[in-house]
Amino acid sequence: MKSTNLKIPEILLLEPDIFEDERGFFYESFNQDKFEKVTGKKISFVQDNYSKSKKNTLRGLHYQLPPMAQGKLVSVLQGEIFDVVVDLRKSSSTFGSFIYQELNALKQQQLWVPEGFAHGFLVISDFAEVMYKTTNFYHPNSERSIIWNDPDLSINWPNHSDILLSDKDKKASSFLDADSFIKF
Repeated sequence: MKSTNLKIPEILLLEPDIFEDERGFFYESFNQDKFEKVTGKKISFVQDNYSKSKKNTLRGLHYQLPPMAQGKLVSVLQGEIFDVVVDLRKSSSTFGSFIYQELNALKQQQLWVPEGFAHGFLVISDFAEVMYKTTNFYHPNSERSIIWNDPDLSINWPNHSDILLSDKDKKASSFLDADSFIKF
């Protein structure tokens, strides 16, 4: 597995070793030992989430407050997404900054998003199937969202004229009103 630190160094782009032949391909989608070596931490996953969404669906920017904060290992099984991660750690030198990464099923890349970050994605193919592992269980009372088009973040989402949002995401807060993380 190849690991690349992105602009925010705690965010990792992971690329598996893919073995292809005339039958198709094989790769390990997750290996605890290898994952812990690249992250430098003992990490346990407790839940897998799966979504299928059509083009222009935007999910996010979601996060959960401590003690229910979630780390996420994001994979695209079909299609392509524009994935965004926002640093909510007040003590971080990158607080308030974000990264974006296109992920697709052909490259089989994964994105590691530790606790302390908001996460969201926009489907840029006709549809996309996204699966992500989480380090904590879904907890509705701890869940928060930042509005996708927040002017203070100024995320340049591609093809964003016909965005499809859930009612919950339409009511998301601004970045300045968002709960941020003291630790992490």
